[in-house]
Amino acid sequence: MIVTPSGFMPLADPVQHDRPMTFAFRGNELLVRDADAALPDAQALAGVAIAPENLQPVGLWDGCYCRAAWLPRETQAPSGHAFRGLRSLFGRLDEPVLAVAGRAFQIAEWARTHQFCGACGERMSRAPGERAMKCDCGHLAYPRISPAMMVLVKRGRDILLARNVAVPPGGRMSALAGFLEPGESIEDAVHREVREEVGVEVKDLRYFASQSWPYPHSLMIAFTAEYAGGELRLDPGEIAEAKWFGPGDKLPELSPGQSVSRALIDANLPR
Repeated sequence: MIVTPSGFMPLADPVQHDRPMTFAFRGNELLVRDADAALPDAQALAGVAIAPENLQPVGLWDGCYCRAAWLPRETQAPSGHAFRGLRSLFGRLDEPVLAVAGRAFQIAEWARTHQFCGACGERMSRAPGERAMKCDCGHLAYPRISPAMMVLVKRGRDILLARNVAVPPGGRMSALAGFLEPGESIEDAVHREVREEVGVEVKDLRYFASQSWPYPHSLMIAFTAEYAGGELRLDPGEIAEAKWFGPGDKLPELSPGQSVSRALIDANLPR
């Protein structure tokens, strides 16, 4: 499961550093070296001409300054480099680097989409001392973080897995998940989403773990819950398939090992 590496400290203001780690994004794609998926060096970065106002501080990692940059859509990768989606770099980037890259992406995307004030339309600038964009009209825009619940429903030794309608038949199944509605607690959302998506009731919620999931800006908060009643009744707009899996049953394709979803399932496999 991807977690923030030890030795990392977030920064709201830039610092001087001779060799910063630069996470440069074109949309949701990170600029990396073709041969080994390493971050670009100063020479490669000079080839993409990052505008100073497109740079944002991310943090210090074991004394190295990490920064994020966003690049225009028409930017071409320099020789020997390519733009790659973060998901495609699972298994190629070390997980600590991937964790910082995910953080950098959220910051770069926030800065890219908040160049202008949502209240008056004027240009915004970075607010010193905090992670915010400010406007002369007084409006402040902070990075968007969208909390989402995830729950693995258990019935005795069985677990409930579901396949989203966006996943083709025979594809990946996972625990149930959904975003919070305004005014909801995490617990409210768990009960509502389970009821809406598969038609059953749950009880005895137990917190498992949380994970930043920068695709593009989610915070996944995972639970287990015990089945409390009802028959499976799927929401056809959300769930294509849901099934109880017990000891000895062959499991479907699961989420990648970097995700809290996989960690949640692995920790509760039927035995």
